[in-house]
Amino acid sequence: MSQSLEKIAKESISGELTTLNLGPTHPATHGIFQNVLQMDGEKIHSAEQTIGYIHRAFEKLAERRPFNQITPITDRLNYCSSPINNMGWHMTMEKLLRIELPKRVEYMRVIIMELARIADHLVCNAVIGVDTGALTGFTYMFQEREHIYDMFEEVCGARLTTNIGRIGGFERDFNPIFHQKLQKFLKEFPARFQEFADLLERNRIFMDRTIKCGPISAQRALDYGFTGPNLRAAGVDYDVRVMNPYSSYQDFDFTIPVGTNGDTYDRFMVRQQEILESLKIIEQACNNLPEGDYKADVPEFYLPPKDKVYHNMEALIYHFKIVMGETNVPVGEVYHCVEGGNGELGYYLISDGGRTPYRLHFRRPCFIYYQAYPEMIKGSLLSDAILTMSSMNVIAGELDA
Repeated sequence: MSQSLEKIAKESISGELTTLNLGPTHPATHGIFQNVLQMDGEKIHSAEQTIGYIHRAFEKLAERRPFNQITPITDRLNYCSSPINNMGWHMTMEKLLRIELPKRVEYMRVIIMELARIADHLVCNAVIGVDTGALTGFTYMFQEREHIYDMFEEVCGARLTTNIGRIGGFERDFNPIFHQKLQKFLKEFPARFQEFADLLERNRIFMDRTIKCGPISAQRALDYGFTGPNLRAAGVDYDVRVMNPYSSYQDFDFTIPVGTNGDTYDRFMVRQQEILESLKIIEQACNNLPEGDYKADVPEFYLPPKDKVYHNMEALIYHFKIVMGETNVPVGEVYHCVEGGNGELGYYLISDGGRTPYRLHFRRPCFIYYQAYPEMIKGSLLSDAILTMSSMNVIAGELDA
């Protein structure tokens, strides 16, 4: 036990405190982060978190890879919404390279990112239900998440860690099967999602468990650097898609759901409403999908199709230079952020003109808001600590990076 926790234990008014390890082997902590709790009976007197059990040195790995080979690392950060990580990295590189994208690419990215946001929120809210004792909704929503993964598989061949897209666009255009599955999803999902909402949103047991559980004020959330649903649940309507539009988000009509109390119920409801808003965005993007190419005209950074590589000398040269990392990039310093499933997901890139990043920092929202966890659970019961953690949507891969 650390000296700070020993001091707290000695100063306890209620008498002797009990030290409880919540994780890393507890199922709720995924086996990779630990909270040392000081318990006064059933109440949490104080907490101290330990992270780093799954740290993979993402930033240093990226600094040893050619720019186009970093995408398989990014989709292993927040693996509940992998494509958003991928798109954020590609946009960062495109900002450095000053690549102009076809409008079709931007709309295609919006469709994929909003599907990923829905999948992310479904997992989070379904798990909140499980932690209050309601398992049925979990099975409902995981079935719907599988439908989204079916669409990802049509685009890139993968489901969880997707590696979707490339610098400058997509590897291929959306095929007819993808469009069929997407239209079916847009038609059938709202009714199934309403069943899930009916199970929990006005359920008295669920409300009693979640209202006033793990609250945080708007000012404290801002002090900690919260972004995303956790900040909006506290009453601050900050969303990167609106404040700093990217990928043509300014073309779409949608609202930003905002809570009032910053508790578990508000975090749940904000994500519920965001799922509906994402559906609206996807429908608009599908109905107004522009004609054009699915990639930008940047042959020095975009891998050419295999059939051209086999029969065209120029394509073979570009393919060799890109794969071998022999395409230098401009000297520069850029930061680009997107609205990830958990908030502002940003890449700070420094290029010295070489084949790999000179420095790369990943702004991962989980790492930033998890520092508030001890404050949010202080004075609550142990069962509420589990519920609060789930409602914050702490994703291990993003937390440790």
